[in-house]
Amino acid sequence: MRYLRRVWRNRAEHADLRQEIYARVLEGAAKRLPGAPKNYLFVTARNLLADRARRERIVSIGYTQDIEALNVLVDEISPEQRLSARQDLRRLSEALDGLSAVCRAIIWHRRVDGLSQRETAQLLGITEGALEQSLVRAMKSLAKAGLGLGGAAEPAGVSERPGRGLEREGDQP
Repeated sequence: MRYLRRVWRNRAEHADLRQEIYARVLEGAAKRLPGAPKNYLFVTARNLLADRARRERIVSIGYTQDIEALNVLVDEISPEQRLSARQDLRRLSEALDGLSAVCRAIIWHRRVDGLSQRETAQLLGITEGALEQSLVRAMKSLAKAGLGLGGAAEPAGVSERPGRGLEREGDQP
């Protein structure tokens, strides 16, 4: 049941799933006893859940044909919403431009490319600690800019020195 609670969102189905898993295990064990019963139980559960997930993704053709008959109005984006979105995008762009090249690279690699902290640090030639501190400061700066709380200047205390990575101002070379 812990496994089901962890992997299956719909809690109302847990008891039914448990019974169906037990039935499948019993059918399989009637043909041949499994060598590793616990593993057999979990493999059976995983296969059942995969089958259920596949079945849930299937959409009946009958449902798709009735959509037009509903006469549901699609929400159009209002000019105000479009303008607001453009202003938000412009503010984010300006905030990104206000960051150092290294901070922009960190945000890009971590948030857009999906690289790990270690991979990003190795790629940029800085320590993971410096990367983490720079990312936090940069994200705070972007959040302030996004909320309109001030400009997106270089994160406080962080400077870029060629060949050295990120260092706090005042640190000895």
